[in-house]
Amino acid sequence: MRRDDGMRRPTSLAVRVTLLVGLATTTMFLLAAWGIERSIERHFAQMDLVELQGAWQSVSAALKSMNRATNGASEQRRLADAVAGSHNVYVLVRDASGHRLYETTPPALSALTRGTPAAESLNLDTLVVWKTPQHTYRGAVLRSGRDTVVMATTIDFHLQYLLQLQEALWAGTLLASVVSVFIARLAVQQGHAPLRRISARMREMTTERLHVRLSPQQVPVELADLVIAFNAMLTRIEQSFLRLRDVSADIAHELRTPVTNLTTHTQVALSKARDVEAYREVLYSNLEEFERMGSMISDMLFLAQAEQGLTKQRTESVDLAVEVRALFDYFEAWAEERKVGLELEGGASAVDGDRAMLRRALSNLITNAIRYAPSGQAIVVSLSQNGQRVSVKVCNPGPDIAPEHLGHLFERFYRVDPSRQRRGEGAGLGLAIVKSIVEAHGGEVSVTSTHGTTCFVMHLRAAGPQT
Repeated sequence: MRRDDGMRRPTSLAVRVTLLVGLATTTMFLLAAWGIERSIERHFAQMDLVELQGAWQSVSAALKSMNRATNGASEQRRLADAVAGSHNVYVLVRDASGHRLYETTPPALSALTRGTPAAESLNLDTLVVWKTPQHTYRGAVLRSGRDTVVMATTIDFHLQYLLQLQEALWAGTLLASVVSVFIARLAVQQGHAPLRRISARMREMTTERLHVRLSPQQVPVELADLVIAFNAMLTRIEQSFLRLRDVSADIAHELRTPVTNLTTHTQVALSKARDVEAYREVLYSNLEEFERMGSMISDMLFLAQAEQGLTKQRTESVDLAVEVRALFDYFEAWAEERKVGLELEGGASAVDGDRAMLRRALSNLITNAIRYAPSGQAIVVSLSQNGQRVSVKVCNPGPDIAPEHLGHLFERFYRVDPSRQRRGEGAGLGLAIVKSIVEAHGGEVSVTSTHGTTCFVMHLRAAGPQT
């Protein structure tokens, strides 16, 4: 598939969801592993604290009870007795002058503790970790009177356990992340199954299956709106397709009659030798059919352009009264021939629009009114205004049009009486053109037929700024 220059395809939804789920689960597992490690490490620290506190209480009690006047050997024995039960605790006691009274700490540990300030109590906050080349210790430097006491215990076993636990947690996190990404990928793949089914149904849609609709109840609720929108689009396409098909059929039907007439006239004319006047009559007859076909083709082209918005409008201020009077002058001879009067009532301000198009709409309505008005009657064109809304009503007396026909009068080629099709009433496009022109100007058109009077009403927007 060709990709437009400069356009980058968005990342796949499956990839996005998989990455997000993988990132979220990995983060959660890492946080869980960090929490477990911290919890166990704190547990070990508390265990060490309990052991150190036991030894510290014994040493502190021994220091307080010692008589410093005795010799050093006695002091060492009493301190050794105090820590005798704490096999994993190292003790270093210095007096105020820094002389060692008692020491079980390795030399390397003793050197490390010199820079550590002495604390007054033993708790988790005062515990310090010292590392020597051989071992790691956790302990504290405490003050007992004027003496300084170093309490320490090895934590090599704890660190070894934590190291193994850390490796296990990292491995578990990595494995869990991989598994979660794999499961997320499967879930996304499975979750997209309804979309694939919808796509498959869409691919089955053809011009012969435009009536088929997807069921919103058979898809997940998240896709129901998509299915409803798709069905609505199908409905519009089907209606457009049917309308286009009907128009094509109507055009073929409308063109077949004049073409048949032309063919018949020509065959009759050629069937035997005729004088010049006979041929002239045939040519005049054919000319009428040609003009009828040309008018219909022109109307169809105008309708197609109007519905596609391709007609070029020249917006200007149009005085409808002036246009109606001009059309009365144009149709005066025809109206007199049919003994139909033309009357203009009311008034309204000018409207914004294309003068030629609006004149064509008015012409179609007046032509239609003259055609169906009984002899001796008059058609009335009324102008009125309500705010920015200008109305033009064209009424003619005559038999009422049945209500079931009123809604179809503005459709192409629609005739209330199909038998009158070939009696010079036109191709049945005049009212459809009126509707297209009025709607192109943002207005609307309607029709009523009651009590022996049929009225077509155009509603247009008055010229000038809107209020």
